[in-house]
Amino acid sequence: MFDLTGNTALITGASGGIGHAVAKAFDEKGAHLILTGRDELKLKQLQQSLKHQHTIVAADISHHVGREKLIHICERLPVSMLINNAGITQYNILMRMKEDEWQQVIDTNLTALYRLSKACLRGMTKARWGRIINVTSVVGSMGNAGQSNYAATKAGAEGMARSLARELGSRSVTVNCIAPGFIDTD
Repeated sequence: MFDLTGNTALITGASGGIGHAVAKAFDEKGAHLILTGRDELKLKQLQQSLKHQHTIVAADISHHVGREKLIHICERLPVSMLINNAGITQYNILMRMKEDEWQQVIDTNLTALYRLSKACLRGMTKARWGRIINVTSVVGSMGNAGQSNYAATKAGAEGMARSLARELGSRSVTVNCIAPGFIDTD
């Protein structure tokens, strides 16, 4: 039904379960993929399971260095599809949550989404076509005990997507969210 030949998709969190499934689906449809995640071994295993040859970039987007590595790629290549899939949780009730538990989730789930989206927008708007898909969570709209940091990032990603969709729709760049419930993956 869809032919993605000629399109380049950057998929964050490709070494995890949802990212792995997205990569397989996009590979089947002919897209060139930039697969990124923290686990280089899992990325290589994913690469071997795909039909086509793709680019692998091991990067931890919770840190500035990892984000910059991907931002450089976005600015250099015409990335037409960005799948903001990377995400982490740090469970703790807010009263006991440490600053680093809060910040690491914010940096991975929201700051990286902002920085990568921004880096890809110039090429998408110039081409007058692009797709940004944020993988959020039902927790972003309903909350969950012990996940105030995670819920805040997922709600933020949804709000950002709504605003970006209004900013970019006239240039044929769509921004959407997919908000799954609990997915039994590693």
